[in-house]
Amino acid sequence: MSHSQSLTLFLNDVKPTQMLWALQDKNSEDWVVLDSLQFEETEVMPLWSTQALAQAHCIEEWKEYVATEISVADWFEFWVDDLVADNVVIGLNWGDNEEDTEIDLAELTQALTEIETL
Repeated sequence: MSHSQSLTLFLNDVKPTQMLWALQDKNSEDWVVLDSLQFEETEVMPLWSTQALAQAHCIEEWKEYVATEISVADWFEFWVDDLVADNVVIGLNWGDNEEDTEIDLAELTQALTEIETL
């Protein structure tokens, strides 16, 4: 699946709910952030477009984590600036077998701007 197809499918799920899903540790409240596979010295934060997709990853090394929602409004208000400062890219709807899509934060943020309902 191409980068743009991955983004389109992601946005189709997010538009009606206005929710993004990430994995958060139940105890420490830390979020899952990993070393990027595609970019050197860059971290990637996986995001999923539905709770079910995110929850499916709460196994093995992430079994202490839970799928946690982030509203699109909160994403703009609280997340973008910090992630830009930390040079983090976003992993879209990561699966197990497919080539995982990593997307520039600016590209995702621009796309979310177009589907945000106020």
